Amino acid sequence: MPEVTKPLPKATPSGAAIIAREDGASIAYHRLAGRAPGVMFLAGFKSDMTGVKAMGVENFCRRRGRAFLRFDYFGHGESSGNFDEGTIGRWAGDAIFAIDNLIDGPLVLVGSSMGGWLMLLTALARPERIAGLIGIAAAPDFTQGLIEDALTPEQKDVIKRDGVVTVANEYDPNDPFVIRQSFIDEGRNHLLLGDTIPLDCPVRLLHGLNDREVPFATALRLAEKLRTDDVEITLVKNGDHRLSTPADIERLSATLERLLGRLDAT
Repeated sequence: MPEVTKPLPKATPSGAAIIAREDGASIAYHRLAGRAPGVMFLAGFKSDMTGVKAMGVENFCRRRGRAFLRFDYFGHGESSGNFDEGTIGRWAGDAIFAIDNLIDGPLVLVGSSMGGWLMLLTALARPERIAGLIGIAAAPDFTQGLIEDALTPEQKDVIKRDGVVTVANEYDPNDPFVIRQSFIDEGRNHLLLGDTIPLDCPVRLLHGLNDREVPFATALRLAEKLRTDDVEITLVKNGDHRLSTPADIERLSATLERLLGRLDAT
């Protein structure tokens, strides 16, 4: 008897729409119709499209009639796949697929933490679509500088021996990070900070001085490596890595407002 392929559902139980990638994996997403430039939000490592920042940007866009897209990467949120099988390249591919298939016109990408790295990789892959970038505690190259270098000698012995190590998650002690050597190795294919990053759009970077996961010096180094001269950095004195307090969301919205206003004027 021939194998019967189960049709992909049109929506998740929560109401997110679903689209299939070429390999059959499904991406869950929410989008708003509106005027351009639109906005796309890219979440962080082990985060999803229902986070405070993603919803704050959606509310901003809804009030102003802007097109908007948020989605879950492979193995995140309501998209299909096993998180532990995800890679930087796979997740960047999801973002590029989303731009190509889910939203039209020029875009401002807003990337949080790992999403800031994926934002840059997406902009490099589709520069003609990118009107501007906003990074929130952006973490380019974090598989090397922030994971590999931060492992203790004991953890490095474990990952060398077993190919995997478990690292405590201070945000959720019941959900530790499982770091695979293959994840770190694949990340080396996408490193950006070793050379000039050939992007010419305006870039805005928000970073907390109390960020213990991604040092604020990362924002300074990223600004130095970007080819564009139109880079502004906002350092938040008491800001942590998440930058998700009401004041942080207000600051993010104001940054987005100013950038979109400038793009509208030009």
